[in-house]
Amino acid sequence: MRPVTLITGASAGIGSALAHVFARHGHELLLIARREQKLAELANALAAQGHKRPLLLPLDLARPDAVERIRLALASLDVEPEYVVNNAGFGLFGAAAMLDLNEQLGMIDLNVRLLTELSLAFIEPLQRRRGGILNVASVAGFLPGPGMAVYYASKAYVLSFSEALHRELKPRGVRVTVLCPGPVPTEFQARAGVKETRKQPLFTQPPERVAQEGYRGLMGGRRLVIPGFANKLITFLLRLTPREMALSGVEARQRYRQS
Repeated sequence: MRPVTLITGASAGIGSALAHVFARHGHELLLIARREQKLAELANALAAQGHKRPLLLPLDLARPDAVERIRLALASLDVEPEYVVNNAGFGLFGAAAMLDLNEQLGMIDLNVRLLTELSLAFIEPLQRRRGGILNVASVAGFLPGPGMAVYYASKAYVLSFSEALHRELKPRGVRVTVLCPGPVPTEFQARAGVKETRKQPLFTQPPERVAQEGYRGLMGGRRLVIPGFANKLITFLLRLTPREMALSGVEARQRYRQS
């Protein structure tokens, strides 16, 4: 079976940028996302640059049988994962009690359950090929987030789970890296319902740089990658900041974004 790099949420943003980075380094890709047309456009762009045309799997990853469908697709294509990149996810802006409950539970399913299932579903081929897992979290995972409570909590899970998995799988030769970007100009903000009224140049990183740093970190066997000096600094300072102060700071910022 041929080795492939499996990337979820590959149709735009960080996922698309990761596809470009892995392709540039000679990896054959299996790109998974819900929007078939966007996947086809990305595949055409990569092929036009001289890279091997990616394999495509248009799939709604919110389906409860999504991982089983991925297994069947891999078998039918006679390929197996060498790297698994869990990038699919979304956020919702607003107070948890005011947002649609089913949408928030769907966010947990995608950001947490699916990521966990895909991280554990292919350990044998990852070990055999000395490959790895790249899980996309966020700087949000380092603190509680009133105004986006479920999203911040989901990314805290991804951070904690990935760091623990890094330690557990390292003796088996499987690399696990968690990528924690700060603000990235993608479709995420519009999907979450965030109104950005002011740019944050110190913290904002383009998706291409985030993807490149994530790739280097994974290949280097790093546990944690935080792109950008300002984001590294803020996550360090958060460890020294009283929790009540961090809560108040996030709450004030979310109110500002809502205004």
